[in-house]
Formats: sequence, structure tokens, C-alpha cells
Amino acid sequence: MTVELISVGTEILMGSIVNTNAAFLSAGCASIGLSIYNQQVVGDNPDRLSDAINLALGRADTVIITGGLGPTEDDITMQTAASVMGKGLVEDAHTREHIGNVLKNSIYKDNITDNNWKQAMVPEGAIVIDNRNGTAPGIIMERGDKALILIPGPPNELEVMFRKDIKPYLMARNPKAIFSRTIKLCGIGESQAETKIIDLIDAQDNPTVATYAKTGEVQIRITASADTEDAAKELVKPVAKEIKSRFREDVYTVDADCNLEDVVVEMLDKKGLKIVTAESCTGGLLAGRLVNVSGASEVFSQGFVTYSNKAKRKALSVDKAILKKYGAVSKETAKEMAKGAILASDAEVGVSVTGVAGPEPSEGKPVGLVYIGCYYRDKVTVKEFMFRGNRQKIREQAVVMALDMVRRRIIEDDK
Repeated sequence: MTVELISVGTEILMGSIVNTNAAFLSAGCASIGLSIYNQQVVGDNPDRLSDAINLALGRADTVIITGGLGPTEDDITMQTAASVMGKGLVEDAHTREHIGNVLKNSIYKDNITDNNWKQAMVPEGAIVIDNRNGTAPGIIMERGDKALILIPGPPNELEVMFRKDIKPYLMARNPKAIFSRTIKLCGIGESQAETKIIDLIDAQDNPTVATYAKTGEVQIRITASADTEDAAKELVKPVAKEIKSRFREDVYTVDADCNLEDVVVEMLDKKGLKIVTAESCTGGLLAGRLVNVSGASEVFSQGFVTYSNKAKRKALSVDKAILKKYGAVSKETAKEMAKGAILASDAEVGVSVTGVAGPEPSEGKPVGLVYIGCYYRDKVTVKEFMFRGNRQKIREQAVVMALDMVRRRIIEDDK
């Protein structure tokens, strides 16, 4: 089954916001074996949106439109989509009640304007989907073998609605059962990963195998179709087993919804360990990734952001002589930072990051040079990395590699 995405919003066309919704929906559709060949972005103009919808319906089985479902005058998606499908708008009593309940419990409860009720006007005969995190409902309209789906634009509303309601609907519409497994790797590049499984990629039919590059990691998606989901799972199973055997410790999870920091926090928790971070160029990003995980309070001791040399000396007891001789960006300083963090906390695992994120070289050292240290079991391991990209990209890659170092050190200890 083919799906086409239409993102509505002049702010997207103007570059005022990044269209993360399209990326999320593309990945979500691909994960259940749906094909997306085209995407469109349309401003808040009913004529151009009508043209986009008709074009999409002419070449896709299902069209998903995001955005333009708000209460203001420039939110024209609902009425435009209904018009294209030949449907009038009627008030949905349940949606009106839902909107009222949301607004009464919001900061706007004393100033509810009439235009809010616009969102209760839905196409006749449509499937109406409650918005768990907002007021605008989701809409599904069917015409023959075609479906037109409307989803609110705010990501916190869109993502929940897609997972809970739209994804199951799409899976039910697909004539074949689809099953996908995602194998996530860290510490290996996409080209290297592809080379190790190129025979599987070249021979693919059902299931299919594809690699995807993420910041600091690679994902391998295996997707099979069959008459039943169980049959599709059986097709995926031997391929997944073979891929895991080839990459071994580079595999950090086979759960598509699990991230590297989730794995690290779980590993620390299982072993009853606490972790402390000591960061320079990453400026707290590493600690932030860890505390984003539910349950991190059980394993995260504290974090030090020691950007200046003075802070490194004062908070982490880094020897002044080492800073003077080797510089802040050095193997020696990374080692001292990791040890100092352990001594200044109650943690058993310490991880340090120091480097040059750019945009200019520092201490005569090139942009992208990063040293990461990991203290565990009275031993400090330090690795040198040379990352590419802009300042933010370098910092993000450093965080991923720091998390991966912790993961691998714990694995080594279990051997």
C-alpha cells in the first residue's frame, strides 16, 4: 500500500520551523511496510491545498495531511479536505464536549473564544479520533479504496495519535500483514555496516533489509510481509539472527523504541551502579541524555560541566601541570576528569568528555578532536575521536560515543 504525506503550513515553506512531522510519519509508515514515494508541503491556501490533495489521491492509496486543523482563520485543512472528498461539515457533539473539557482545565479557561468551537466541525460520515494532548480531532475519510487522514500538527499531539490510532488503522487497511524488526548499532559507520551485510541486501526479496544512518549510530531494518503477522515474524527471525551474529557487541538493541541512553541506564540499574559525568565541550548534553530516561534517578549521581580550565581544577581536581603540559583537550586531561568525577561523587562509573567543537581550532588542535574517558573498576579507558560536522553535530556525536563507551565497558566486565 502506498502513502503520501502532505504537510500544511506557510511557516514550513518559509523555513520558520523544521518539518519533523514528515520524518516521524515516514519512519512510522516504513516500519509497517508501507511505501512512500512522494511528499508535499503546502502553504495555508485552500486552492493549492485542494490541488495537492487531488494529486496525492491520484497516485497513493492513503493520503495523510498534517497541520492546519487549529481554530484560527488560516487553518483551512478541515474544510478544504472535506470539500475535495465531497463532504459537508457538521458539528460533532463528542468533540465539542472534549474541547470544552480541555479548555476549562487550561490557562485559557476564563477567555474561551467562539472560534475554538470551529474544531468541532467535522466532515459528514468521517471517523473522528480524539486528541489526547489537545483539542483538534484527527479525521479519517474514506472514498472507495482511498483514504484521507487528517492529523493535528503539534508533534506531541501527532505522535501519540499516530501510534495509538492511525498506525493500527493503516495496518488493518494493508492487505498483507507486515512485521519489521530494527537492529540498532553503535560504534560502526553506515558504509562499514552495509559492507558486512551486502550479501543479505543484494539477495533481499522478502524480507527486505536496509540500513539507515543516525547521529553516531546505524539502524538496520528488516521487513517481511505475509498472510499473517506470525508468518511475517518467522521470515524476519533467521535474518535478524544472522545480522546480530555478524555485528555482535555493536548491537545495542533490537527494540525500535529503545535508545542508547535507555540501554545504558538499564545496564547500570541491573548492576546496581551509579554514574557521574564530567563534560567540557558537550556542556551538559551527556547528562541531559541520561536524565531524559525514566528511572535515571536510580543510577545518575551527578554531572559536572567544567568548561574552563579553572573549573576542571576546582571541581575535578585536574592537575594544573597536566593542563599546562597537555592542554584541556588531551588524553591526559580526559583521564583526570573521569577520575576526578569519581572522587567527587558516590558513583562507580565516571565518564568524561573534552574536545574542540568549533567553529575555530583551540590550543592548536583541530575542530572535531574529542577525547572521551571512562572510569570503571579502578581502570580508566580513554579514546580519541575525530568527528565531522558543525558544532552541534560534533557535540551530539561525542555524547553518543560516550554512552557507547560506558555500555561496552560494562559488557567487558561481564565476560
